[in-house]
Amino acid sequence: MEENISPAPPEDTHRVRTSGDLEVSAYLEIAKEKGGHQPVTAGPAVSGAEREAIIVIDFGSQYSLLIARRVRELHVYCELVSFDAPWEKIAALNPKGFILSGGPSSVYEPNAPMAPSYIYEKHVPVLGICYGMQVLAKQLGGRVAPGLKKEYGHAVLHIGDTHSPLFAELPESSPVWMSHGDRIEEMPPGFKPLAYTENSPVAVMGNEDNIFGLQCHPEVAHSLYGSTILKNFVFKVCRCQGNWTMGNFITESLVRIKEQVGDRKVISAISGGVDSSVVSTLIHRAIGDRLTCIFVNNGLLRRQEADRTLEVFRNNLHMNIIYVEATDRFLGRLAGVTDPETKRKAIGTEFIKVFEEEAAKLGKTDFLAQGTLYPDVIESTSSTSTASAKIKTHHNVGGLPSHMTLKLIEPLRFLFKDEVRQVGLELGLPEEMVWRQPFPGPGLAIRIIGEVTREKLDILKAADWIVMNEIKKANLYRQLWQSFAILTDVKSVGVMGDFRTYGYLVAIRAVTSNDAMTADWARLPYDLLANISSRIVNEVPGVNRVVYDITSKPPGTIEWE
Repeated sequence: MEENISPAPPEDTHRVRTSGDLEVSAYLEIAKEKGGHQPVTAGPAVSGAEREAIIVIDFGSQYSLLIARRVRELHVYCELVSFDAPWEKIAALNPKGFILSGGPSSVYEPNAPMAPSYIYEKHVPVLGICYGMQVLAKQLGGRVAPGLKKEYGHAVLHIGDTHSPLFAELPESSPVWMSHGDRIEEMPPGFKPLAYTENSPVAVMGNEDNIFGLQCHPEVAHSLYGSTILKNFVFKVCRCQGNWTMGNFITESLVRIKEQVGDRKVISAISGGVDSSVVSTLIHRAIGDRLTCIFVNNGLLRRQEADRTLEVFRNNLHMNIIYVEATDRFLGRLAGVTDPETKRKAIGTEFIKVFEEEAAKLGKTDFLAQGTLYPDVIESTSSTSTASAKIKTHHNVGGLPSHMTLKLIEPLRFLFKDEVRQVGLELGLPEEMVWRQPFPGPGLAIRIIGEVTREKLDILKAADWIVMNEIKKANLYRQLWQSFAILTDVKSVGVMGDFRTYGYLVAIRAVTSNDAMTADWARLPYDLLANISSRIVNEVPGVNRVVYDITSKPPGTIEWE
């Protein structure tokens, strides 16, 4: 059984790891076109070389995704699938190895999730991590029992078999991160212990068939040589080539888009952000003028955003662009709505209506392109793992209407933001577009707590403008993942010019992150916070109090709704 793991604190709270820190490439999901609003996606891009992949079997650990990220940093395609995923779903990926993730269950409990039979039948290397190791022990004839003492946090791993390929370039002892309450009481036949800790006599085990189990978590930063262990498994045990590159991704993505779209038409939802910009650029290079970009001004954008977005697109991307003014339409749809999930779904439904209406004017159009990313999918639908929990619906994932007639093209559906930025730079997009901070699809609607009104929008736009202005003046914009203002539904008593006021409370949010799956609140300088607060209460009518959100993710999310 695995306990929750806290993410490692960033080395520098004023610095976020950017694409320059990770030599990784974008990756895509292999899927067939299924009609309806099933996304059209592509597989791992390896032109002129054998496809290869490491498959992570997800048992519900909140950090299963970290395993996939660590593997992708090695230029090897990696995909996260549920423990009950059928072989047919992953066969085309040509798996070179399997990694079994951690999870919250205990293998001796009734209905505890187990690894599918093909894990053992395909005779490729397997690495079990924490609960994954216990699954190996249980299924292969060993015995797992509650530990006499829980092992949570730092431990020292002592290597007993220095000849094991897992331990190449590792010292005989090294710090690791443990998070479990169960232990291996009896190893399966044919296995031997490879390493131990003070509380785990069998901290690592393995056999002659290249099946290994680790009780520690190599995917977290707390395990000093964890990335080396994963590297050894991928290259020395699985014999991967590491041929998954960004250039290959772009080349093969263009081929697949051409094949999937054929001579049909595509409309693309653009927002000015890097996600929609990269998607539109990829598709435009593949099919040219059969792509039409649609920019919808839903009234939920930041100050001057509509004009600036159109200017950047027309000056740099030279695409067909249709501008749709829909402020009244969206605000009418949101009137009286206070529930965050209802807001997201209402906005998603209205977006699709607008797109379908505009598509009808263009003649027969079959596809809608979107910049959906992996964090959106994970938080909205948990589509990759039935063991994971839904956090919230993203308007472009779980918020889409079931009756939608357009098929989706989502080539970034299984990418993280830093990977998308790498693709954008490779495609030659301007830096102002590539490095734009993420902005939520539902816009300012989910940064207004409660009902969205024109008055509240005006207040929030003014406050947010000040936040952006001061962050950029302090040269911190590129170092922050996101920084913005939230208009709460709280009012408080204040005093201005000897008069009593009763105004709104504005919250400021600024975070550092690598991929939005986890985030830490940014330690902004006090003088900067003071300037932001002073300007907001003095320049924005209706606001008399400003607070700073110092909550990390988890337990909070980056957005408030």
